Amino acid sequence: MFLSEPLPFIVNFLDDINQAIKEYDPDLVLSRIQKSWLMFCIMGIFLTRTVCWAKFERASLGKYSLPAISWMFRKSQIPWEMLLSMSTSVIIRRFGITHGCLAIDETDKKRSKSVKYIFKAHKIKDKNSGGFMMGQKIVFLLLVTPKISIPVAFQFYMPDQKLKKWEKLDEKLRKKGVSKKNRPSKPPRDGDCPMIPEIALRLIKDFRKNHPTIKVDCVLADALYGTQSFLDEASKIAGCKQSVSQIKKNQNVRYRNREFHVEKYFMSYPGVKQKITIRGGKKVTVIVGSARLHVCSHNKKRFVIALKYEGEDDYRYIVATDLSWRTLDIVEAYTLRWVIEVFFEDWKTSEGWGKLTKHTGEDGSSRGLILSLMVDHCLFFHPDQQAFLDNNLSACTVGSLIRQIRVECFLQFIKGIISKENPDEQIDLLTEILKNEIYELKSSSKHMSGKALGRLVPTPALKYKNAA
Repeated sequence: MFLSEPLPFIVNFLDDINQAIKEYDPDLVLSRIQKSWLMFCIMGIFLTRTVCWAKFERASLGKYSLPAISWMFRKSQIPWEMLLSMSTSVIIRRFGITHGCLAIDETDKKRSKSVKYIFKAHKIKDKNSGGFMMGQKIVFLLLVTPKISIPVAFQFYMPDQKLKKWEKLDEKLRKKGVSKKNRPSKPPRDGDCPMIPEIALRLIKDFRKNHPTIKVDCVLADALYGTQSFLDEASKIAGCKQSVSQIKKNQNVRYRNREFHVEKYFMSYPGVKQKITIRGGKKVTVIVGSARLHVCSHNKKRFVIALKYEGEDDYRYIVATDLSWRTLDIVEAYTLRWVIEVFFEDWKTSEGWGKLTKHTGEDGSSRGLILSLMVDHCLFFHPDQQAFLDNNLSACTVGSLIRQIRVECFLQFIKGIISKENPDEQIDLLTEILKNEIYELKSSSKHMSGKALGRLVPTPALKYKNAA
């Protein structure tokens, strides 16, 4: 695929973002060159499915050089910190969004074992192999609305290395029987390395600040966020009463002045079969039990739900802060959390971040990720996607839309050649550029043609060596 002029819907998308920036602060408005570069990068990600300047250079047939693209990325005074927020505002305004749920989760990006210059790369657990790998962990905030789902914020996570070293040393000394007074004291946590729940709360706070007109119906998160401090603070910051998460099966709950593990409690009060709707679509049968119980670690009463899908052996235990919701409403709301998993798959597969995102430093990682998320936002402005959404029909998948965009780019490129006065000359010129400049043939190190293979025969004067 070859890059030519940006497609009309990309132009409209950047124009709307620029207008939103102008309304917010006229001094930060994008210049013509900055807009053109952003359009070029979005087109490049659509066509190559990477954020790779070398691929962009080849796709543009050398019209834009790698150093020039990289210079704009690093040095141009683009208001990067505002782009994602302004892009979100444009989408909210375009589709008349007034409310939605905030889903929180984190995902990993695998990196090289010897990585040195990638921002906040550290050793993380490999879920597939069970071992460890070097990579980046990113916390995301997704707005799930009745019409569309939008990634609205992100932040990279980095564990506190000093605290990590202290934990290892402390564990080693405890195993040796060293008393607490003779062990090193716990160091304070580095303010630049907040915990994942703290990052999530910051993202919610920033979202409320940037988009105060959006009413948050509930906050959804997995078991990592199922603490008293996070659930209460998330509800407070988001301006909603309901936050939904999970708790472990061995957490204590109090019922009639007696404490039980939550698993043991629901063994005494088993659930019943119910029909629920998953993410507003498919209906499934589940086994559900619920009670308003005092959760000891939260030091207050919560709505606790035991949920088991067909084919599963074990229950999962959902906890909710608002006691006035119905059981099935909480269960169906919690199914919306899995929308963020679908976003992760689309984003890594089709929107550029899955491979060749090797930009170094904080700016390299953050700006590359912003470009990738702007591609996700830009898809809402594709005329076919807008037609489906405006008529309340199912939206198109990211993969199918990008395939169509690639076809549209190819047809636009061909039409551009045909419309020239001498199309044959244009094709000959294109062939020469492709063969000699863009896709140049390179020497192989696998084959020995043109190289000295070496003398591979015995030396007569050394025959006596065999006799020995």
